[in-house]
Amino acid sequence: MSDPAIAVGPRPHPRWPLPQPVIAAKRDGAALSPPQIEAFVAGLVAEEGSDARWSDAQAAALAMAIVLRGMDSTETVALTHAMTHSGRVLDWRAEGFDGPVLDKHSTGGVGDKVSLVLAPLLAEAGAAAGVIVPMISGRGLGHTGGTLDKLEALPGYTVNPPHETLLRALREAGCAIVGASAELAPADRRLYAIRDVTATVESVPLITASILAKKLAAGLQALVLDVKVGSGAMMPSLPMARALARSLVDVAAGAGLPARALITDMERVLGLAAGNALEVREAIDFLTGAAREPRLEALTLALAGQALQLGGVAADPAQGQRMAAAALTRGGAAERFARMVAALGGPRDVLRAPGLAAAPVEREVPAPAAGRIARVDVRALGLAIVALGGGRRHGGSERIDPRVGLTHLAAPGQQIAAGEPLARVHAADAASAAAAAAAVVAAYAVDDSALRTAAAVAAEPVVQADAPVVVETIDAGTALAAQRASQSRS
Repeated sequence: MSDPAIAVGPRPHPRWPLPQPVIAAKRDGAALSPPQIEAFVAGLVAEEGSDARWSDAQAAALAMAIVLRGMDSTETVALTHAMTHSGRVLDWRAEGFDGPVLDKHSTGGVGDKVSLVLAPLLAEAGAAAGVIVPMISGRGLGHTGGTLDKLEALPGYTVNPPHETLLRALREAGCAIVGASAELAPADRRLYAIRDVTATVESVPLITASILAKKLAAGLQALVLDVKVGSGAMMPSLPMARALARSLVDVAAGAGLPARALITDMERVLGLAAGNALEVREAIDFLTGAAREPRLEALTLALAGQALQLGGVAADPAQGQRMAAAALTRGGAAERFARMVAALGGPRDVLRAPGLAAAPVEREVPAPAAGRIARVDVRALGLAIVALGGGRRHGGSERIDPRVGLTHLAAPGQQIAAGEPLARVHAADAASAAAAAAAVVAAYAVDDSALRTAAAVAAEPVVQADAPVVVETIDAGTALAAQRASQSRS
């Protein structure tokens, strides 16, 4: 029997276009029609051996054509809609949840543990309005950390729970951070796997559709987007970050989902730690008030304010920030995090006894010379964590070591003395600790010192050391206005 709270999307139609003319049309720069896009998406999920099935080669060819030729906003909306409905679409009202359904998505960074604290914070701040936060999260990709990998550092935490367990977590905590089930946007799952091995990841329309299809299938009513910019981001330049942010909010609006994007700083590691268990520890300290790094707090409250306003819980983002700050102060967000973790199989008293494993080797990384930190290659720091075992070198089901990572990282703009620590390495053994220490030194560019390397000083930082963590805010109105202005100049 099908779940009454879930709608199932369309299946392949025998008269939909064949793959070859669709690929050729995009190869030649034409805009694809909705039926052509629907045929492509249906072909991704059609049964093996059926006439409607697109092969990996055909899907890769169209993906490359999209990378080279692009898609306009109408095409991107159609692709997002088709991928959303390639599987099941959740209906939370049918499950008895009548309040706003809120979520956040980050494009990924190093030390980005915002989801861990934002989900329970939104649930607590919006509790009177019945807010729920079914946050569909992912694993680490490349040099960036993944929320699911971080939560799995907690013994017993289940990121793919049965449906009834998910509902119980939402009823008890108001939030649940989990992975996407195989039934949500299956076309995106197959297409992403193809893109990952065919050099077709870097496409704004494909990234937009991939992100939003999963969020729309999760039955959201409001979405705030954290688009990172800088050396540790997927979008290293401000124009690239703006293009992605504008695409995301415009396509979300076209799909009927209220959304707003914040472009935020990834020219430094976010918070005090980077590494799975280390970030969970920092998130717990943040929620309980034991330690709150100012930029992490500023970003978390900014995202919370926007989400609460978009969901109709706050009159404006400023009121939403005040509501979120009060939820932090009274400890309610920490309690909701604890209830969520317990409901999803983690430690029963996670705030006091999280059971996080510690790395057996710790060593500080001394600065070899004095000076002012001019720039940090955050991507290099993320890759150092991957090399320690904290990320996946080859993707797939490769196991990671949750214990390893970096803490006590020196920040851009900071004056540092010779021998003063640039960071502390947490490693599984002395050899990997030494390799990570060398990578950390190479990642820091310090004025008038031997630390300047070609890799570390290849470009000026996108976000200056004294700039706020939120660089810009983009909503559908500003995005469309910018697009019209650009068209009028061309």
